[in-house]
Amino acid sequence: MTIAKNTICLWYEKDAEAAANFYAETFPDSFVGAVHRAPSDFPSGKAGDVLTVDFTVAGIPCIGLNGGPVFKHSEAFSFQIATDDQEETDRYWNAIVGNGGEESVCGWCKDKWGISWQITPRTLTEAMTAGGDEAKRAFEAMMEMKKIDVAVIEAARRG
Repeated sequence: MTIAKNTICLWYEKDAEAAANFYAETFPDSFVGAVHRAPSDFPSGKAGDVLTVDFTVAGIPCIGLNGGPVFKHSEAFSFQIATDDQEETDRYWNAIVGNGGEESVCGWCKDKWGISWQITPRTLTEAMTAGGDEAKRAFEAMMEMKKIDVAVIEAARRG
């Protein structure tokens, strides 16, 4: 077993394993590794309960910690998923929102465990990188959206 040099640790109230399984089913290059059970009772659980889950989301190693209700997620941390087209954008957005999550604005949504996701079509990132009027038009179009509409962004890029 190889332990990554840097791993993101995500705090869950009690559903780290369910979250890891959802991510593995939803995103490519994602999987669930080891599930570790508590060797004894702990503040938010009992011996034998799932304590941590090793998983990978889109190639990023993570550990889900079932730490109880003490800490909540915020938009200060998010996964950004680059998409190639509207179909891929819709698939990820709908998977997250349709599984008990919630929409936000500008391509952001939140899964049912409170993790924030930016579902970002590459055309939007390319427009912002281009700068100038193209970036301004794409940015202003994005500011009116929840889920990003690729066709609208591409039209804004063209002017």
